[in-house]
Amino acid sequence: MTNGLRTARQTREWSQERLVREIERHARQHMLSVASTASLHVYVSEWENGRRTISERYARILRALLGVTDHELFGRAAPSEAPAEADGYGELVNRIDAARSVSLTMVETFMDQTELLRTVDRQMGASSLVDQMTGHLTTLEDALTFAVLPETRRPVARALAGAATLAAWQALDVGAVERAWRHYELGKHAAQEADEPMYLAHATAEQAYVLCDAGRPAIAVELVRNAQRVGGHRLSPRLRAWLYAAEAEIAAKAGLAEDCRRALERAVSCLPEGEEARDPDMLSIFLNHGHLARWRGNALALLGDDEAVSDLYTALDAVDPTFIRATAGLRCDLAQAHLARGEFDQAQDHLRQARLLANRTGSVRHRRRIEQITQEL
Repeated sequence: MTNGLRTARQTREWSQERLVREIERHARQHMLSVASTASLHVYVSEWENGRRTISERYARILRALLGVTDHELFGRAAPSEAPAEADGYGELVNRIDAARSVSLTMVETFMDQTELLRTVDRQMGASSLVDQMTGHLTTLEDALTFAVLPETRRPVARALAGAATLAAWQALDVGAVERAWRHYELGKHAAQEADEPMYLAHATAEQAYVLCDAGRPAIAVELVRNAQRVGGHRLSPRLRAWLYAAEAEIAAKAGLAEDCRRALERAVSCLPEGEEARDPDMLSIFLNHGHLARWRGNALALLGDDEAVSDLYTALDAVDPTFIRATAGLRCDLAQAHLARGEFDQAQDHLRQARLLANRTGSVRHRRRIEQITQEL
């Protein structure tokens, strides 16, 4: 209990005073009753030092503010709701019987729930979705664990693969890197069971970003290339283009300029024409030529190439206004590109706007990048 809250707070670079203010702000927005400011200062100190137990009422607020799970907050899993029967067989049979009743309609409901969580995440950020996503994954994992026959397991595994990959990206966004890694592993295993190479390739490629953020871009390049291989001929053209674009970005971070440019060329050659962005075979993939212009600009900015600015402004004009987190990233890219050209005023302006958007979504990942670019100014 002692270090979980402190670690989550420090990950966001919040002081204890800032955490108190955020608790009060959250309480006002949601019409919740909390202790006085002076008492909250005492509570936070005692929570972090293990002298006071965090009640469920405050745990719910802290999970939403910090984007953490019970395990990360308390150093333990949430308590189980009810003890198992003495011999265990009765409960096991009940769960197996319940899993047998999972129909395609229910699987579609699972997918719809993932889609709803993806939409909210895109517009509001990941930190407020921890409880919902944790419950969603638990439901899917239980359905898969107790499903017996392949015809029932495969569609559930497919739904779990998509949900786990989304949960992993959300965890990475709020700075919970170990949780992100474990969710990606869950998504990969589920995709393998479902015999869905597109889902496996997507989860593997996104997992490469964890390595990249951890300072291992060279290994990340190899992992994203492995994702392309595991997908093989069963990848859709849009997903294949997405994988090449991801390779280009990570290669740029690894300082592999030629590899980056070659991957960008392959992404352009694979991407279908037209304004349509969403892949009907892989609903988590949004990519058209406008999005690819942003990716190209980002990669070129990382290489210090002057061409980056025009590509990024093209992408900024085309970006969907509901993609709040993506817009924050785009502003970071523009700041990086202007910085490479020595245009410090423009870089600072884009950083200011990126910071506002990152604060709106609670993105720890973007805040870290903003601070890194700020230090270069």
